Amino acid sequence: MKMRKVLSILIVVCLSFAVIDCTKKTGTTEGGTTEKSTTGGGNIAGKTVAFIPKLTGNSFFEAANNGAQKYAKEWGITVKYMGSATASVTDQLEVIQQAMDAGVDAIAISSVDATALDEKLKEAQKAGIVVCTWDSDVSSDARSLMVSQGTPSILGSMLVEMGAEALKNRGVDPSGEVKYVWHYSQASVADQNSWYVAGEKYIKEKYPKWIAVAKPYYSEQDSQKSVSIGEAILEAHPDIDLIICNDSTALPGQCQAAQNKGLKKEDITITGFCTPSGMTAYLKAGILERWGLWDCGIQGALGCYFATYLSAGNTVKAGETVNVPSIGPCEIVPNDALVPGDTTREVNHGVVLLPERVVFTKDNIANYNF
Repeated sequence: MKMRKVLSILIVVCLSFAVIDCTKKTGTTEGGTTEKSTTGGGNIAGKTVAFIPKLTGNSFFEAANNGAQKYAKEWGITVKYMGSATASVTDQLEVIQQAMDAGVDAIAISSVDATALDEKLKEAQKAGIVVCTWDSDVSSDARSLMVSQGTPSILGSMLVEMGAEALKNRGVDPSGEVKYVWHYSQASVADQNSWYVAGEKYIKEKYPKWIAVAKPYYSEQDSQKSVSIGEAILEAHPDIDLIICNDSTALPGQCQAAQNKGLKKEDITITGFCTPSGMTAYLKAGILERWGLWDCGIQGALGCYFATYLSAGNTVKAGETVNVPSIGPCEIVPNDALVPGDTTREVNHGVVLLPERVVFTKDNIANYNF
């Protein structure tokens, strides 16, 4: 009897330690942010996610897919790269339906329009498919999490300051009169337009003498149109100082337009967002000095990770930091970090912020291979 009693006590003690070990998986950091281990919930291995870009063939989206595929192998998930060669609402609606018909567990999508995909994505959610966005968002009630490259204020000011620095380096005083214009995809692309709005606010505050020579030019994420629009800008405004291209199709298109006109970085300042690989030729040709981005491979991978993570039955909350295997801690913030006044549900809703962004120049371009 004594032996049975001792064994019973030992079993109780062991079970207690097991419970303590599980409860340690979620705690609170010194700053008050909850840090959550991804090992505490459902396993994502075996899950399938449809990874949908705005369009295929673009260096940004191809690099994002490469990153997603790389990490997918480590996580044991399947990433189905599904897209079309044109950036249109109609094409994306068709691709979403194809993903639903294929029976995927989750969808990670970069939307070509801020609202036009909402009803279709809600339909996917009702069918039990988790929807997350990355790069470009939809209405927050049409998805769970958004993997964002940064807040509008961060990215808008970054775009302006890259231009200001390049102007200064070619002998133009950025505190004086500077003629400028924006060239990007279209106003209905929520993230790009939010950077434009934030950038304009930043210009008015820090560079009040700058003059916008026209409203933004749109090239609808069409590579050929971005060149023709770029040439139209240069023809309409031959004395322009700065063109800001907050779109990875508009920036190389605008640089090609400048090259076609025989213009170099000493004649005009062009900057914006694009992958290093998409702009290296223009850097070497002396068409631009600096541009920026973030690690879109990490962004694409995180879109797929969080989509499959939630599809496996895990839950997250705004205010938590989730440790993603092979990537590290990722902070989740409320939706109003991107859209002022937007609400956030109690669980599985919010914005995942990428930790950093990069300015590319001849001095660091060799360090990046995407």
